[in-house]
Amino acid sequence: MHYKTLTFDIRENVAWITLNRPESFNAMDLACMQEILHVANRCGSEPSVRAAVLTGAGSKAFCAGGDVAGFARDPATVDLLLKEMTTCLHTAISRFAWMNAPLIGAINGVAAGAGLSMAACCDLAIASDTARFTSAYTQIGLSPDGSSTYYLTRIIGTRRALEMFLTNRSLTALEALDWGLVNQVVPADQLMSEVTKLANKLAQGPTRAHGAVKKLVLMSTNESLESQMERETRSMVELCKTVDGVEGVQAFVAKRKPKFVGL
Repeated sequence: MHYKTLTFDIRENVAWITLNRPESFNAMDLACMQEILHVANRCGSEPSVRAAVLTGAGSKAFCAGGDVAGFARDPATVDLLLKEMTTCLHTAISRFAWMNAPLIGAINGVAAGAGLSMAACCDLAIASDTARFTSAYTQIGLSPDGSSTYYLTRIIGTRRALEMFLTNRSLTALEALDWGLVNQVVPADQLMSEVTKLANKLAQGPTRAHGAVKKLVLMSTNESLESQMERETRSMVELCKTVDGVEGVQAFVAKRKPKFVGL
């Protein structure tokens, strides 16, 4: 399928998603959010996808958020537009969360507004040393969307999340690393090579086990200790009879490297 606002490619079991509106700092309009939903569904349905990468085109921005200029075109119907946009974006984020393949954010520049949300919802994130992170929602008199009040609060804590939302503080890449918002910071010219190495490593791993880890972590904040441990038991019992589960145990006993196939 041809996309107008992003590029999508599957190489060596890694899905590469690139927001491709560099003239708008990769800001997301309705069409872009519709296409993000489409590729999120593809990533979750295509067995060959065992890891995914989300990044932005160009060197200036990962994603500058929602297309605010579009909000101003028709104030009388902007509420309908926002409902349509968030329906697509929020469903896409949910699809990414529940798919087995880990999603890596390659944060190549500014991540603002919904771009900050997209960075936060990724399972892992590597940032260029030129990246910047800011909320910017209250700066235009709005509140956050795109899951940031869920993920950002859990990642950096309530106080720091409120600071970002209320003051629109901008974080450097190193500050984002210190706060736990990203896993690693690398020089800009090394970003994609480092992301590729991580994506390829994950794509060669036990994909169903990766998916189980994602689900357990996602649900952990809403469960009691006992119910979460029961989920852990059920998950491990289910995985122990999968192709990769059997292979992993046999490889461990034989003291060899396992050959996972994602099943």
